[in-house]
Order: sequence, then C-alpha cells, then structure tokens
Amino acid sequence: MSVNQDQLKQAVALAALEHIKPHIEQDSIIGIGTGSTANFFIDALATIKNQFDGAVASSEASAERLKSHGIPVYDLNTVNSLEFYIDGADESNHQLQLIKGGGAALTREKIVAAVAKSFVCIADESKLVDVLGTFPLPVEVIPMARSHVAREIVKLGGDPQYREGVVTDNGNVILDVWNLSITSPRDLEAQLNNIVGVVTNGIFALRPADVLLLGTQDGVKTITV
Repeated sequence: MSVNQDQLKQAVALAALEHIKPHIEQDSIIGIGTGSTANFFIDALATIKNQFDGAVASSEASAERLKSHGIPVYDLNTVNSLEFYIDGADESNHQLQLIKGGGAALTREKIVAAVAKSFVCIADESKLVDVLGTFPLPVEVIPMARSHVAREIVKLGGDPQYREGVVTDNGNVILDVWNLSITSPRDLEAQLNNIVGVVTNGIFALRPADVLLLGTQDGVKTITV
C-alpha cells in the first residue's frame, strides 16, 4: 500500500521527535521552522511539551501554532543557544544543501538555523534531488530594490518572478527565480546575498542541514554527510 505525502510528512515529524528526545532537557529551547511538514512536527512536539522549556519560531504562523498547543515561544534575542532546529525543505541535494522559502519565511529560518547547534531537516522523498534549482529559488528583497535585484539576477542566468500579494513577516517582497541549475550552491548563495537590496536567498548551503530525515515508501531514512 502506497503512503501519501501527508503520511510521509507525519512519519518524518515523529522520527524527528524521536531523534531529539534523548538530548533535550528541562531548560532546552528548540528552534522550529515553517510550513506543512514543520506543522506536523509542532503537533508531535506538543506531546512532550512538559519535557522542555519552549521554542523559537521562524514565522508568526509557527509561533501561533506553538502557542495554541501551550508551548512557550521565545524571542531569539533572549536565547543564548538552541540545541536543535527542525524544519522542512523545498529541495535537498545529497550534501544536505537546501532550497527553502516556499512559505516566504526564509530569512527568519536562516537566522534560527544559524544559532542552532544541529539543523535537522525533515522532508518527503520527492524533495531529494541531484542538483538544486528545479524548485524556483526564493529571494527576499527590500521592496524599493525589487527591479534592481531582478535585473542583477537576470545577469546571473535566472528568470525572476515577483511573488505578487506576498509580504514577508519582515515587510519585504519575494522574487522566485526560475531556470537555475545550482551546481555550486555555496558560491551562488554568497553571490546573491551580495546584491544590494537582497535580504537573503533560499539557498541553505553555507549552513546546510546536519541530518536529513527523509520520508520514503520504505520508511524514514536518516541521511548525514
């Protein structure tokens, strides 16, 4: 019997909970990502909410979901360190370099990931690719720089498309970049971030995931580099 995508997401969420449970303590604060797979993890995390202190959320939506379960949510500025950051991905290569930002939370996700000691990515098998870039790369941009950034991205070979009607939690806009074959993720991540007006982009290669829990028809596979 085949397993549908939601069942795969739930399976990896439960696997992530089992992965972190032996390592969390009463004063632990856990970084939480954004999106449908992260939501499954939040719901699973609620079952052990009395075993840790609270969470830092990478979006307002995740913060609200955590609070609805009675899990305290902290401002990252008040937290010295995070043992874990748990989040999904739109794509992952075999080096655990990711594309994220389909939900427009890429900047806060990247900040929380930077603070965490261990970044655990949870995804279903459709997200694992040989080369990043089939999923359009999100770039968060200061609104007044949108056209300038788009022109610079065209010079790099990308086809930027303004994600109309979307404003990030930071008050910025998103350009989705199509038709990129990202063979050097670290280089392109740095290059895009150096364009004036770019807040950050959705390549997570300078700080990749440490562990990928991949939901497959044969169960959850643990992938590390």
